[in-house]
Amino acid sequence: MAYVGLISPGMLNMTALKIRLQGSKKESLLFSFGASVIVFFQAGIALYFADYLLKNAEVIEYLKIAGVVVFFILSILFYKMARKKVNSDKLNTSTNNFIKGVGMSVINMLAIPFYLGTSIFLASEGQITIEHPYILFFILGATAGSFLLFFTYVALAKIIEKRISFIARNINFILSALFLLLGILALYKIVQPN
Repeated sequence: MAYVGLISPGMLNMTALKIRLQGSKKESLLFSFGASVIVFFQAGIALYFADYLLKNAEVIEYLKIAGVVVFFILSILFYKMARKKVNSDKLNTSTNNFIKGVGMSVINMLAIPFYLGTSIFLASEGQITIEHPYILFFILGATAGSFLLFFTYVALAKIIEKRISFIARNINFILSALFLLLGILALYKIVQPN
């Protein structure tokens, strides 16, 4: 989930890319590690709320609808992002890239709703279990997935730099279509007669 959710060129992965292009691999990995540390806490907060909501059985139908809404909103957001051009000139590096990664990840407002909506939807479909120790596994997986995505941007920096606008445009359209499809499938499951 974390890998796919962050795959489109955004504030965090484009900063990791820019640090790699302007500096060393070590500095870009420090930034990536700092950003991933915050994902650990963001996913934890999301699962805490998901667990609370799922324990109240009367809320589950509303949660399924909320999951559909989140998928449609993500589809629209990725579609809008696909229509914008990525300007990598706005990114800059700093001397303490770990702290920069932490700070930028803290202000990333989409992480908690993304993990909350996705985990609620998956739990309501019986795909994940929100209880210990599975919560920890989920959080560690989200953290590792985030770091691996940032690492992918760092490792493929030279290729991405040459094709950045092409990749950004197509990935966002693909993700928009994917979330639209997930929203339609989730909506179909809600309205389909039992």
